[in-house]
Amino acid sequence: MVEYATISVPKEVKRKLEKAKGKEDWGSFLLRIYEEYERLKRLEAFKELKNLLSQEELDDILRESEEFRKRFNLGGRGG
Repeated sequence: MVEYATISVPKEVKRKLEKAKGKEDWGSFLLRIYEEYERLKRLEAFKELKNLLSQEELDDILRESEEFRKRFNLGGRGG
């Protein structure tokens, strides 16, 4: 059984959110905008990191990441 909670927001905020969500239910709408927010935060952090590091350092990180995945066999595949 799903439990529900109520959150109080100003009426103007609710009007804007209702318009944006359309026919989507509140749970999936709020989860979708939260996930988009998190994706944009990660993208912004990546852009900042990219500005701080040289291309050589970025290439090293990519290579080491690929080696790590191969060594520890992430993803549950045999090999």
